[in-house]
Amino acid sequence: MSHEGALSAEVRRRLYYRLRLLRQVEERIVADYHHKEMRSPPHLYIGHEAVAVGVCTALRADDLVFPYYRSHGWYLAKGGELKALMAELFGRETGCSKGWGGSMHVIDLKAGVMGTSAIVGGTISHALGAALALRMQGKTSVVAVSFGDGATEEGVFHEALNFATLRRLPILFVCENNLYSTNTHIRDRQAQLDIYRRAEGYGLPGHLVDGNDVVAVYGEAAQAIARARSGGGPTLLECRTYRVLEHCGVNADDDLGYRTANEVAQWRARDPLTQARHLVAGNEAERIVEEIRVSVDEAFADARSSPFPASLVPEGARP
Repeated sequence: MSHEGALSAEVRRRLYYRLRLLRQVEERIVADYHHKEMRSPPHLYIGHEAVAVGVCTALRADDLVFPYYRSHGWYLAKGGELKALMAELFGRETGCSKGWGGSMHVIDLKAGVMGTSAIVGGTISHALGAALALRMQGKTSVVAVSFGDGATEEGVFHEALNFATLRRLPILFVCENNLYSTNTHIRDRQAQLDIYRRAEGYGLPGHLVDGNDVVAVYGEAAQAIARARSGGGPTLLECRTYRVLEHCGVNADDDLGYRTANEVAQWRARDPLTQARHLVAGNEAERIVEEIRVSVDEAFADARSSPFPASLVPEGARP
């Protein structure tokens, strides 16, 4: 179903701006990582951007997100503070986790980013508890939780779908299916490849979405969020997407042999930013790129000049 006709100019710009923000931040991480100032191993979101942006643009400010360890995209798409994110990657005291969490443990409570986890499926139960609390408090806020295809092999995923349906909880389950659990293809791990069909056994709607099409993700997420907010209960979205760099790190990994260069090239041709380029006019797109470039430069400079946590630095050695 096409949702594009109903998009306002403001929403179109917001979608494109956030896609560009996520991409430019992580491209800068890739470019600067070799300086060894960022020692936290990053699980980059390049290729996945349309999922977090589509979902978070459909959420309200008072809604909550519980992202997984591929965290930067969700943090920024929900409005997490850029300078605090970069300071965290640099291990600085001004980081969103005070320099102690690193790339996989970011948080911004004011933005509704409730903390990410390095544990596969680790945030699913946290999100479930938050959704239950919101329901008990009579609030209209909604929870969204993201996880990879590998997390659907964990027991907590199935327990959460069942419990959320029983209690009609205001939660959106977002599976980012990029085909691989680290370096193992889903066909070698799961007998039923359609993850969204898991919802049928637990009595909640399950939908398959093109995870590289930000408009499609936004449209499906908006409907599911409206359903949850009105008391209709949970929804499972399977967003099929692809990471173009290595599982953890800033390099290509075609040489490892678990996937081919041709496969990567086919997915790069469906890049989320390329598909979304029509959302704004040419001059506006150029202004967005430049605006973000300035913000990213400032965030990196601020991170480099910020102090390390006091307990980690010998007396007299603080920058």
